Amino acid sequence: MTENASRTQSAQSTATASTAAPATEIPDRYRYAVIPHIMVDDAAAAIDFYGRAFGAREDFRIDAPGGGVLHAEIAIGQSALMLGDAGVDEADGAGLASFLAPASLGGGTSVTLHVFVPDVDALAQRAAAAGAEILVPPQDTFHGDRSTILKDPFGHIWVFLTHIEDVSEEEIQRRLAAAG
Repeated sequence: MTENASRTQSAQSTATASTAAPATEIPDRYRYAVIPHIMVDDAAAAIDFYGRAFGAREDFRIDAPGGGVLHAEIAIGQSALMLGDAGVDEADGAGLASFLAPASLGGGTSVTLHVFVPDVDALAQRAAAAGAEILVPPQDTFHGDRSTILKDPFGHIWVFLTHIEDVSEEEIQRRLAAAG
């Protein structure tokens, strides 16, 4: 038996002996998704903001012993999002660098978070009232969605969409060409 197989078997034996419920290989809420895990400078404030602005529900939180949020999970509709405080690092001790928030990267980000919602106009109004910066107001798009782009107070860019029309790839291309 290899060393890794031995460790795996030992971990499985330990897990079986504990009182924890058996785990599925991939929990249902994560089965069909890539789940973003964003870092912010004040996760508790971010969780509050996402609740007020986007209707997010907090599902899980682990507070760090020294303060801050080590790991939290929220849901916006059926979409899961993980977040935590930058510098409160789950990877400490694993030889990995600390995770950074957009502010520590000069305010920019290389990722946008896309979420489909039932009413993008209502969400944009609620988000603006909660403190989001509307970068692109709600508008109909060539690809059949009504969308808005906003920046949250923590530096993350969000694209919220409401699907309004099924559009074929050919029609998308035609609309793009016509727009010139």
